[in-house]
Amino acid sequence: MATVKMTKQAAVEFAELSKTIRERVRKLVERLDKWPDVSGAKALSGKLAGWYRLRTGDYRVRFYVDKDTIVIDKIGHRKDFYED
Repeated sequence: MATVKMTKQAAVEFAELSKTIRERVRKLVERLDKWPDVSGAKALSGKLAGWYRLRTGDYRVRFYVDKDTIVIDKIGHRKDFYED
């Protein structure tokens, strides 16, 4: 069982989502408690190596693992999700 934390920036991005999308993202975040037994998590590559992402429709949740802690650092629409 892992501890899930969200950065301040990710919390702001979460709050700005519509109610429907926010609920879908909340369910993804709850699934992260069961890390590493999380289906649908994809390891990112290139300059984002070391991070993972989960998706729900067109929205993504980016996170990294630090021992027994999952840190969510970005939540957003796929169109500009991978830019940084």
